Amino acid sequence: MAKNIHARDHHFGWDNSFPPKVVVDAGETLLVETTDSSAGQITSNSTLENLINLDFGKVNPVTGPIYVNGAQPGDALSVTFLEFHGRGWGWTGNIPGFGLLADQFTEPALHLWKFDSTNPKSSTHSSGAKIGLKPFVGTIGTALAEPGLHSVVPPRQVGGNLDIRDMAVGTNVLIPVEVEGALLGIGDTHAAQGDGEVCGTAIESPFDVSVKIELIKSAHLPSPQFTTPGSVSGHFDQSGYVVTTGVGPDLMIGAREAVSRMIDLLVKRYKLAPVDAYILCSVAGDLRISEIVDMPNWVVSFYFPRLAFE
Repeated sequence: MAKNIHARDHHFGWDNSFPPKVVVDAGETLLVETTDSSAGQITSNSTLENLINLDFGKVNPVTGPIYVNGAQPGDALSVTFLEFHGRGWGWTGNIPGFGLLADQFTEPALHLWKFDSTNPKSSTHSSGAKIGLKPFVGTIGTALAEPGLHSVVPPRQVGGNLDIRDMAVGTNVLIPVEVEGALLGIGDTHAAQGDGEVCGTAIESPFDVSVKIELIKSAHLPSPQFTTPGSVSGHFDQSGYVVTTGVGPDLMIGAREAVSRMIDLLVKRYKLAPVDAYILCSVAGDLRISEIVDMPNWVVSFYFPRLAFE
């Protein structure tokens, strides 16, 4: 029988002095229970007031630490995501001061989502947009060698808050180890997210994740790398995309322009409130670098699935 670690066994930030909550051998399967990125501050019955009063000292909890026998600095953990078991709800928020277009969207907003917990395939926004779901782990990482408490918010060379939507069923990720036992943490699970997570949140949703943990000795990886089991876009692209672009010498400005232009398009075409369009871009649209060689100008594109409104 596989071991499990309860969601109450979580911590905020990375610190190699945190004692392990569970010990596993390489090759074992572990069921990791998680809470959502608000650590339960937002629930399926929350109101905007809960988002406004969010305690940012208690966000992005990771379940762990998980001590892996035999793991030493220079090794890599090999983690394969086997199953996701959800609760059937999630939330997306526009948090003032956070997100790619924080200067344009200064007022808080909260949207609650519902979906089939046993077969999470789609969820419908209040605007009528149908969003394809793909449960995944937003944060997975190991403790840093540097002592002290380190914020979990920025991603690091040992993983952490990567927010890569392809950390889903069947994906295998390799994570560098800097301390004995690795001290793995997993959390920040999402029901769906577009590449870029442009408003700062995805469909934040608690899932219990079954993982197989293996060990690669003397891997000496400079940063995480992963392998997916197949196509990473087939569940979204059946009807194609509508795409906006940003063109110029600065990739960040290009990204902002591409997203802003998609928001304008969605507002005009589907009569959406701008903040709703921003939220939909975050959970369903993909921000991509299309060209970075034709100097002095680069092209950033934003892809939004037509299927959402068809």
